[in-house]
Amino acid sequence: MRHRARILSATLAAVALVMITPTAALASSAPTLGGVIDSLRLWVVGLLAGLATLFLTIGGVRYMTAGGDPGQIERAKSALRSAAIGYALAALSPVIVAILQSIVGTWGEGLARSWA
Repeated sequence: MRHRARILSATLAAVALVMITPTAALASSAPTLGGVIDSLRLWVVGLLAGLATLFLTIGGVRYMTAGGDPGQIERAKSALRSAAIGYALAALSPVIVAILQSIVGTWGEGLARSWA
């Protein structure tokens, strides 16, 4: 039981650390389109990594407590697959945002200058 409490507290600490990092970046960003996109990217990466860590923890706990039950093992595998997808999306989100920024970046900066 103490082992589960340690795992839970470590997971919560990791999620809190991930969620604090984008907040600091938001406070220092300029109100330009590029700054907003960068801040949004940081929030998305933090949220995806936090959720993937949660699913990884849930899948690991389910797998350890399955006791040979095939239904519980399948539920654990499903949670672990979800965690892998979440980590992949978190890793790919900067690439997707960079592509969107290259497409929209020139138009967005021109729009901002025309309204100023």
